[in-house]
Amino acid sequence: MSAVSDRLPTFPWDKLEPYKKTAAAHPDGIVDLSVGTPVDPVPEPIQKALIAAADSPGYPTVWGTPELRDALTRWTERRLGARGVTHHHVLPVVGSKELVAWLPTQLGLGPGDKVAFPRLAYPTYEVGARLARAEHVAYDDPTELDPTGLKLLWLNSPSNPTGRVLSKEELTRIVAWAREHGVLVLSDECYIELGWEADPVSVLHPDVNGGSYDGIVSVHSLSKRSNLAGYRAAFLAGDPAVLGPLLQIRKHGGMMTSAPTQAAVVAALGDDEHVRVQRERYAAR
Repeated sequence: MSAVSDRLPTFPWDKLEPYKKTAAAHPDGIVDLSVGTPVDPVPEPIQKALIAAADSPGYPTVWGTPELRDALTRWTERRLGARGVTHHHVLPVVGSKELVAWLPTQLGLGPGDKVAFPRLAYPTYEVGARLARAEHVAYDDPTELDPTGLKLLWLNSPSNPTGRVLSKEELTRIVAWAREHGVLVLSDECYIELGWEADPVSVLHPDVNGGSYDGIVSVHSLSKRSNLAGYRAAFLAGDPAVLGPLLQIRKHGGMMTSAPTQAAVVAALGDDEHVRVQRERYAAR
């Protein structure tokens, strides 16, 4: 069995420890921008929904309650402009980082397969490829990649950490290229409600995908838009041919979002006002 150090890079924030010590020794102290963790309160209606569901002695389902799936489908149509979204087009997950790290493995990728992601990117895209023992490839323009062996293409718009927003035209071109070469597109859209100079567009929008969800899945998180990083609340939306097998795999793995968290997500996705308020807070800062 190979050592963890042989398979994975040093954990990003462990790398920063010596630099944090140097910065902390500065007379004016340290400004720590290493982990973008929410610091504002969880909106009260969401807290109340969590508390109301606290008496949940039974096991939750991996697919979530019908109420949760209704909330996910309504939100994708209302906020992203998606059309014809059913329960089979959505899947709750235990926070988006878990999903990103384990998706290549759950998709059955391995040696000889490639996972591609933006050159300046969230480090867990690479980690997910490494955990699956697949090859990882960084890109500047995904349509310039060699598609040989490429099974999974990560997009991230708005980007963490650059803030770049892919235009509708760029997304349309990338989706068409990926479909031409049989490459699954995973679009990390966790910051899609936090655009300023640009209005972010989802790959689920019909202008991008031509009204078909074939070969595309979007990833959404409530960590930043609702300050729910501590709840571990996220979900996927897109191709049922991808989400159906993932649901079965995640059932076997017991990857269940807690019942109180599911209730909290229903409340969070049903209210746009707290997102507007939080967005203004971030803009002011």
